[in-house]
This record gives sequence, structure tokens and C-alpha cells, in this order.
Amino acid sequence: MNAKEKGYFTEENSVEVVTSRNADAKSARLKEVMEVVTRKLHEAVKELEPTQEEWMEAILFLTRTGHMCNEWRQEFILLSDVLGVSMLVDAINNRKPSGASESTVLGPFHVADAPELPMGANICLDEKGEDMVISGRILDTAGRPIENAVIDVWQANDEGFYDVQQKGIQPDFNLRGIFRTGADGHYWFRAVKPKYYPIPDDGPVGLLLGHLGRHPYRPAHLHYIVKADGFETLTTHIFDPDDPYIHSDAVFGVKESLLAKFCLMIDPVRAHELGFRDKFWQVEHDFVLAPNPRL
Repeated sequence: MNAKEKGYFTEENSVEVVTSRNADAKSARLKEVMEVVTRKLHEAVKELEPTQEEWMEAILFLTRTGHMCNEWRQEFILLSDVLGVSMLVDAINNRKPSGASESTVLGPFHVADAPELPMGANICLDEKGEDMVISGRILDTAGRPIENAVIDVWQANDEGFYDVQQKGIQPDFNLRGIFRTGADGHYWFRAVKPKYYPIPDDGPVGLLLGHLGRHPYRPAHLHYIVKADGFETLTTHIFDPDDPYIHSDAVFGVKESLLAKFCLMIDPVRAHELGFRDKFWQVEHDFVLAPNPRL
């Protein structure tokens, strides 16, 4: 009886030997996951044939990634983001029927307790940045307006920072708000034109991007979570199509359907009506919610 038949570990049968030890796993799903992960990892090692020094560097990279994690920062999520895994998991878990708005990643800066505001409120509390008005409708896949849809919006300021990144500099809940639609499904609010910004790049993930010749920037966008009874919750963005990083988002979050038209308006009468100083940006974008298949 040879080593393979006896179940001893060899280069050739490494996957079979390791996965066979999991036969009594308490969870069938965990057993399945570990079989796939083990197979793919062993395939990668066999294809790459890393040296001992290279393998240790990989382990140290993961160690440094873990050390960067704390209450406010999750470096492993960042690693998942820049490898496109976060967007792939999002795509698999948010397959939409034809006509429904597409989702994208949540991002790390959502705040659960943002205030609910009257429709049309200005979410910019410090009056900094280029004025902007955003409007649209919340619809079902048949094009009918959805009443009482809850729209949670947030964005970075004109310097590329969220309020939670600048405690003591930006007011609490700056550029955040929750709105609720009426019978016509219409929403609108005032804000400022967002700016592109870098993901945190002072850790091992940022170092990896540098070695790969990649930049850390996300193109300018606004975040949305849209909820309504009887529909799937939509977590998404709208993007400025003219942003310099629109085709190279560091976390692969851009989808063509999420590009909105940012129009610069020079209309003193309308600006006065909106409470703006002079010229302003105007964005119109509808969202279509998919029905909840579990209802």
C-alpha cells in the first residue's frame, strides 16, 4: 500500500487528505465551504510554488492586516474591497429582476441614527461646498410610485471626508438625512457636490495597492439605502460620470446604471428659491425597487 492509499499527506493528494479530516464537521455548510477554500488555496500554492520566504511574507501581510483592525477600521474588509470580492458577494446576493435598480457596496461610513428630515431639507449643515439639489422618484418595476419609501442618504463633503472622519470639524450628521416619500413617490433634498476621496491607504492594503501600481481613490458619489414595505431593500450609490476616477474605482463599485447626470445650473431665480447663493448643481435620478420574493 503506497502513501496515497494510506492517506498520508503528499503534494499530489494534499486536498483529499486535508478535506477528508473534516468528515465529521458539525455543519454541512462549513464542510462545503472548507472543501472549496482548501481546494482553491492548494491549487494556488501548487501553481505559484512560493518559496518559504514568500509564504512567510504572505502570513506577515495578513498579520499586519489584522493588527490594523479596530472599532472604527476593518482592514480585512478593505482587502476584500480592493480585490473585488466585496462587489462579487454583493452581486451574488443582489441579483435583480429586469428594470430594478442595481446595488453596490455599503461602505464603512454609514450611521444608523441619522435624523429624519422634511422633504427638501438641506443636509449640508456647515454651508461649505458647491450647492446641489437632488431629486427623483421611487418606483416599482411596473413604473408605479411607491408611497412611504424611506430614503437614507449620506455623502462625503467637498474635501472628500465624511463627518465621522472629522469629529470636531464637521457637525454631527453633516451631509446625512432620512426622507420619506409621499403618494407620488417623489423625493428631493439639497446637499453639496461630493468629491472623490482615497480609501484608507496607510496600512498594508494601501501598501499592496502601491506595489500593484494602483491608486486608492473612489470617484465622487452619494450613498442611498431605500426601503419600502413589500420590496427588497436597495443599498446603492449614484456617481458623477465626469469624475477622474469613474473608470478606476479602487473598490470596483461603479456600475453604468448608477451614473447620474450632474448639471451645472446658472439660474438666479431658481437658486434663490432653493436658498442657494448663485450657481448650483442639479441631479435627477429615479430608483426602482424589486419586489420582495419572500412576501
